[in-house]
Amino acid sequence: MPLSEHEQRMLEQMERALYAEDPKFASALEGSGLRTYTRRRVYQAVAGFLGGIALLMAGMVAKQVWLSVVGFLVMLGCAVLAVTGWRKAPKPGEQPPPGTGPQPRGQGRQRRSVMDRIEERWQRRRDEQQGH
Repeated sequence: MPLSEHEQRMLEQMERALYAEDPKFASALEGSGLRTYTRRRVYQAVAGFLGGIALLMAGMVAKQVWLSVVGFLVMLGCAVLAVTGWRKAPKPGEQPPPGTGPQPRGQGRQRRSVMDRIEERWQRRRDEQQGH
């Protein structure tokens, strides 16, 4: 359900006040969580790929075929993760599609921007007031 014009103006005022009070904090909260998450995932995949190369070489040196196969599979899996993570990463300044992003640890909800959380709280209060 879209916000009324009055609610939209109030949210914009709160957002401006937050930016005026502490712009660094506000930009950190709404920032590029998905981009950071995908970048970290790509870096982890590259590290795993290098680990796979090490396993492959160790298997060849120790003449253990199974170790080389495991190393190759690790390399393959990490390469797939790196490529898919790189494609999903939004460009700087681009908004990620809604419903995407990392899951916070220990929670089943997705991370949301400050404005989304404020809007949700506002809607809850409004619904509670109409219910009483």
